[in-house]
Formats: sequence, C-alpha cells, structure tokens
Amino acid sequence: MFDAIAHRYDTLNHLLSLGLDRRWRRRAVRELGLTGTERVLDACTGTADLALAAVTSRAGRAAEVVGVDFAGEMLRRGLVKVRGRGFAPVVRLVRADVTRLPLSDRAFDGAMIAFGIRNVVDPAAALAEFARVLKPGGRLVILEFGFPKIPGIRALYRAYFRRVLPKVGRAVSRHGEAYAYLPASVADFGSEASVIRLIETAGFSGVRAVSLTAGIVYMYVGRKAAAAA
Repeated sequence: MFDAIAHRYDTLNHLLSLGLDRRWRRRAVRELGLTGTERVLDACTGTADLALAAVTSRAGRAAEVVGVDFAGEMLRRGLVKVRGRGFAPVVRLVRADVTRLPLSDRAFDGAMIAFGIRNVVDPAAALAEFARVLKPGGRLVILEFGFPKIPGIRALYRAYFRRVLPKVGRAVSRHGEAYAYLPASVADFGSEASVIRLIETAGFSGVRAVSLTAGIVYMYVGRKAAAAA
C-alpha cells in the first residue's frame, strides 16, 4: 500500500495537513535536544522528511541519521531527496523491519518515528527495538495522530478526517484503500494513556504526551531508562 502511494505521499501530507506536517516534524526534532554530535534513528522514515528535518534544524542538528523503512518505493523517493539536497553523507536509508532492526545495541543517542507506530504490526516489539539500540538516557520522540478534546473542534475534525480526507486522498493518490485505512487505523490505535503505558513497558521513563494543534497530533516523549541498559 505504501509503495503504491509513494508518488503522491509528500504532496498529500502537505495538502491534507494544510502544511502543518512540517511544523510537527520540526517540533519533534527540537524535543531531541540535538547539539550536532548525536546519531539518531528515524524509524518508518518513509520518504525521509523527518530524517532531513533532523539534519537541517535551526534548533540543533544530528550528526548522522539512519532512516529505516520496509517500503522500497518510499525509500527510493527519500533517497532522491537526500541526494538532491546534498545530505547523502549524513542521512543513510536502510530497508528493514523496525521490529527487527539490523542495528547494534546502544548505537544511537535518539530515536524518532512520525505517524508510523500505529502501522507496525507489533508496536511493542518495535519499541523494544528502539530501547535496545538507544544508549542509556537516549531520547525517544513519537508523533502520532489523535483526536481533539474540545467538543466543537473534535466534531469538525472527525467529519473532515472520516469524510473529506479519504475522498481527497483517493482522488490525488488514485489508491482506493490507503486513505480509508488512515482514519480507521487512528481510531483503532488507542488512547494517549494506553500509548504511554506501552512505551513505559518497553523500558522508557518520564514518558509524557504533548498535545499539538488542539490534539490533532500527539507527541510522545521519553528516555531510555538506566535499568533498560
């Protein structure tokens, strides 16, 4: 499915979020507290937008990013962007399953995943892998869709998310299922509290959920606990 929509993926991200996706990625990168020396994992990297944000951020940049995804066409398009912008030396893209990362223990200072954890068949296994490859104290940042809590905004957003978004996505991507899958997968993913518990169980401490754009997106932040080293 992701390979099938790769040719319109970036366009639809910007269009359907009204350009807010760029702001959400910049916010996630800031949360990592980068100083220019860190090695960062970008899981479910897709077309590498978040990986590129981590090496171009004005608030602090990563020294190196390894982006992992199993969708070959998404990675191919990401590689074109990485090379086109001259970041091939510091952004490396790897085709792999995030529940079985081909990466060494304690190899990264930070890990991030944007709008991908709900697509993983076994999120707990992926989170355990993030903990494994992070150094003790390493930061984890997850961006994922949610639903606003304010009643009026919630109702409007639900209508947009369930009725307008799938139609626009289908028209632009010409894929019948992908943008019907999106609202269904968000609805099935779980509450903020359940996601926090899942992250904590994987070995992260100080986990918190930060509401972005009135709750349309939640950012989950935690650190690899010393006991999980």
